[in-house]
Amino acid sequence: MTPPAAGSARSTTRPGRGSASAASTPSTPTGKPAGKAAKGAGRPEESRLALVRRARRINRILAETYPDAHCELDFTDAFQLLVATILSAQTTDKRVNLVTPALFAKYPTAADLAAANPEDVESIIQSTGFFRAKTKSIMGMAQALVERYSGEVPGKLKDLVTLPGVGRKTANVVLGNAFGVPGITVDTHFQRLSRRFGWTTETDPVKIEHEVGALIEKREWTDMSQRLIWHGRRRCHARRPACGACPVAPLCPSFGEGPTDAKTASKLVRSAAEALDTQ
Repeated sequence: MTPPAAGSARSTTRPGRGSASAASTPSTPTGKPAGKAAKGAGRPEESRLALVRRARRINRILAETYPDAHCELDFTDAFQLLVATILSAQTTDKRVNLVTPALFAKYPTAADLAAANPEDVESIIQSTGFFRAKTKSIMGMAQALVERYSGEVPGKLKDLVTLPGVGRKTANVVLGNAFGVPGITVDTHFQRLSRRFGWTTETDPVKIEHEVGALIEKREWTDMSQRLIWHGRRRCHARRPACGACPVAPLCPSFGEGPTDAKTASKLVRSAAEALDTQ
């Protein structure tokens, strides 16, 4: 079987399902035989313009592959999303979604959480791991919201990152998904895929954010982040990526890091439920 032509999209009827074919002897965007790509492969051989065009083509294909890509944490407002995102560190979105209903029912506002008994909060979120540190973070964040912002979540990056437990990644999740402000979420999946795609060779999240942001249109930042996270959870795994079932295989300089045979690769593709249970 042969891979989809470069730039073509292969849509799925359900996120995380379906398969895409890959050629037995594919080539990288530079025309060289594919194989395990060196760190940053694809960048030295292509011009800046070619890199931008390739990055945007990958984004378009992922948009067609995952038309429903979205933040998989359950929330109803910016405060809930901020708490849930802090809790999601070192655990799965599925686990966070299991504990937040009880947490938000008992502490619906920042003022309620700020005044809570830490031991009560710990008992609710214990299963998310690192529960003492997370309790300190979300309660400290809530107290800061009450003291500085009248209990409301601010809608600016410079303000969000001053809150306890909130870094740029968390801030961009909230800005993009609760306020509609474009932001790039550089989590572990995003870091892995942006390097595999040859979009960056950086390892520092802030530098990755800036380099990728220069390749993709600003209006696409939030959705593009979700697409990369979905693709990382469903196909482009840290170990044994499903290269032979990848819709962007012809555009990826790292093709070959995982099985290239379509039948073998398709077995590695995770369903939506399986992906939700992935860190």
